[in-house]
Amino acid sequence: MSYDRPMDGGLELAEGTSERLSLGVAARLSRYLQVLTQAKKMGKDTISSQELADYTHVNSTQIRRDLSGFGKFGKRGVGYNVDALVSQIRKILRTSGKHNIALFGAGHLGKAIAGSDIFADHGFEVVAIFDTDKAKIGQPVGENGRLKVRPYSDLQRVVDAEEIVVGVLAVPTHAAQQVAVDLVDAGVKIIFNYSEALLQVPPDVTVHTSSPAVDLLYALYFYLT
Repeated sequence: MSYDRPMDGGLELAEGTSERLSLGVAARLSRYLQVLTQAKKMGKDTISSQELADYTHVNSTQIRRDLSGFGKFGKRGVGYNVDALVSQIRKILRTSGKHNIALFGAGHLGKAIAGSDIFADHGFEVVAIFDTDKAKIGQPVGENGRLKVRPYSDLQRVVDAEEIVVGVLAVPTHAAQQVAVDLVDAGVKIIFNYSEALLQVPPDVTVHTSSPAVDLLYALYFYLT
């Protein structure tokens, strides 16, 4: 394993780590990135492994072990440089750069997502929003109304033109499967599902279903045990 020259904050990125991350490591790195991104927005320049542990509920020893597997991170007594660590974890997770998202559903949830920076903070940009309701077509949504609701029939053309890599479903449960099918047919390989539908997709398509109830059950389990 080789290393780059030290960067600000005493951080070095491991090169040549082409191995696929385990689900556990990828999940923890994503949690670290979420905390680091918020810390950056709050103006923090450095953060310790103990602070990361407090916010993520991952043992500080595990955090240091996870990060040391990819290079030399942080300085004893100083902590990690937030900007540098955000950049390097994104490289490890291969999420550097910008990635375009298509959002489906211009209801309350869809509009809330379009107006939020939840994806933008991590390099994802909602570039199109679709709906089948003719009354909503052309309505402005998102920050400063930067997006206009598009007709669902434009899906294939927009996916090609905007190089969409992720489809986000904020649609009723009964409509989710058909949207997933159309996204797969259009070449999209990642679907983020806010509905309660159990989506059937080919093996090479990744689906993540976000459920507040499931997240609460997960948190409650650890609280009770």
